[in-house]
Amino acid sequence: MKLLAGNSNYPLAEEISDYLDIPLTKASVRRFADMEVFVEIQENVRGQDVFIIQSTSYPANDNLMELLICIDALARASARRITAVLPYFGYARQDRKPGPRTPISAKLVANLITTAGAGRVLTLDLHAGQIQGFFDIPTDNLFGAPVILRDIQDRFNGEDLMIVSPDVGGVVRARALARRLGVDLAIVDKRRERAGISEVMNIIGDVNGRTCILVDDIVDSAGTLCNAAQALVDKGAHEVYAYVTHGVLSGGAVARVRESALKNLVITNSIQATEAVRDCPNIRHITIAPLIGEAIRRIAEEESVSSLFD
Repeated sequence: MKLLAGNSNYPLAEEISDYLDIPLTKASVRRFADMEVFVEIQENVRGQDVFIIQSTSYPANDNLMELLICIDALARASARRITAVLPYFGYARQDRKPGPRTPISAKLVANLITTAGAGRVLTLDLHAGQIQGFFDIPTDNLFGAPVILRDIQDRFNGEDLMIVSPDVGGVVRARALARRLGVDLAIVDKRRERAGISEVMNIIGDVNGRTCILVDDIVDSAGTLCNAAQALVDKGAHEVYAYVTHGVLSGGAVARVRESALKNLVITNSIQATEAVRDCPNIRHITIAPLIGEAIRRIAEEESVSSLFD
């Protein structure tokens, strides 16, 4: 088995390498003067089972192109099987046609990865589960819930908790976590007037005096989370925390979180943190390296991946 790291999240790749006790494959992934991507694999990979660790986060197009060229380089070097490991799958929010003459970009990206030569995909908390069906190759969608669950149990043991879904679309995820913790569930009913702008309308559930934990898969502009946190405080919540798998945090999101009613926003390291994110006092990271590392080991040894979540 070989591990190859792109440039999108090298620290996570190193953590996965340490977990598996397998060194990262020597490779050069660089740019020409005109920003063309060039990849050179500097070890023999013929007949090997190779895992490429590359999130397609900002800059999404550059990181996606890196991934595709790495796959092509490995295929031409006669790797036995190539698995694209995407801790964060970019373009996942474009999984359907929201209006006429719009693309389904998640399907296009799936086609690109498959055509480049990947034989398998491993990813984490897809924005929409049906994206697995966009691939014509085996696709494992890991869940960040066990990592989040363990952190909540360690930090909030004995507190009067309530899990909160920030919108109706996330109810299934929030309900599953609430059930495993044995706590109540609340839902934020919001109306989105236009892309990137959300308005909280109502809280479904009695949050008065409770420690509320908002749960979501992606935080981008952070408008929904911050508005939801303020609405919960206005309804009498004792404290509000948020756990989100993918911390995209674009634009003024970090400043918005810093000034919000959120006591703490906890994100995983599926996306490499910017300096602004690292310096924000109420944003904390938890690692998914053991989860992804264990999934990689099981795939390589032809063991069950789904049993990780039993």
